[in-house]
Amino acid sequence: MDTYSSGAIVIGAGMAGASAAAFLSATRKVALLEAEETAGYHTTGRSAAIWLLNYGPQDVRALSAASRPFFEAPPPGFTDAPLMSSREILFLAPSDEPEALHQLLLTGEGLEEISVARAREMIPAIREGYAVGAAVERGGVDMEVAALHQGFLRQVKLAGGTVALRHRAGRVWREKGLWHAETSAGAVFTAPVIVNAAGAWGDEVALAAGVSPLGLVPKRRTAVIIDPAPFDCAGWPMVEGVGQSEWYARAEARRKLMVSPVDETPSAPCDAQPDELDIAIAVDRFTRAMDIEVRRVEHSWAGLRTFTPDGSLALGAGSEPGFYWSCGQGGYGIQTGPAAGRLVADLIEGREPEDALKAILPLVDPARFAKLSA
Repeated sequence: MDTYSSGAIVIGAGMAGASAAAFLSATRKVALLEAEETAGYHTTGRSAAIWLLNYGPQDVRALSAASRPFFEAPPPGFTDAPLMSSREILFLAPSDEPEALHQLLLTGEGLEEISVARAREMIPAIREGYAVGAAVERGGVDMEVAALHQGFLRQVKLAGGTVALRHRAGRVWREKGLWHAETSAGAVFTAPVIVNAAGAWGDEVALAAGVSPLGLVPKRRTAVIIDPAPFDCAGWPMVEGVGQSEWYARAEARRKLMVSPVDETPSAPCDAQPDELDIAIAVDRFTRAMDIEVRRVEHSWAGLRTFTPDGSLALGAGSEPGFYWSCGQGGYGIQTGPAAGRLVADLIEGREPEDALKAILPLVDPARFAKLSA
């Protein structure tokens, strides 16, 4: 059995693992282990690819804001393509939930309330009588997820690290101050530090390592592609329904729309597949709001968004020495990726995190769950 020594092992090569590995690569030789044939096969590869400031709890918003400078000006050589392009976000309050928009405006940042008439100028397909209020966030952007993800993986490789695909971490143990990860390919990787960025499989990795799990809950999220003809949606903002019957739609491949019912169905870790009921709910919520006949669903898919018990991320030290978490990204992993990866690396190396993130350290500390259960 071959054994490989490194400065850090990162389990999971999605956005969480790739970003943490990339920032760690500045000081350590990193072994990035991935169970699948393709890095980012699960959640990262099924993202909505949008950056919104007004999305998620306090820690997510802080990490999203701290990540934006990286998206706007990545390091030289990181990517040949821009990582972001502007797209406004339009929020609609349905007639049966007139207070939903008021709550969003109270808690959100950078939102401008606009008339329903103005909203219909932006998206002429909005059904008459659906909305009683509207607001726009002008700072939203479309994300080039593949370019971002590949940029992080490239940084790991350029620094002399290893991206080991088809290497599912099975037996994980600590011996003589080193973590060992035996993989499905028959190799053993050793390092003083190990980062659990395994997403939906995060608790399974922790249990294999003898580390207290967090109580992670993977939840299925569904999306469909439809043709909005006769409307041309290329210049539309992303549009979201606020309130209990949430949904969103955004332009995809310029002339199509991606629609989601914002479902959160608990699931075991798996290769998530769309459920027919969720597809029907997506179409129903969309057509209640939009005067567009959905003749057929051209494509559908699902992915798992994995949450901690309180909905905030888990970034930092676990219950055993040298074991670190980068899990619980929920649906926020892309837009928080650079800041979360840098924060995990800072915590491992004992560096002072940037000022904007110091306030959220208690919110993302994995030890908070041990305190709650004590």
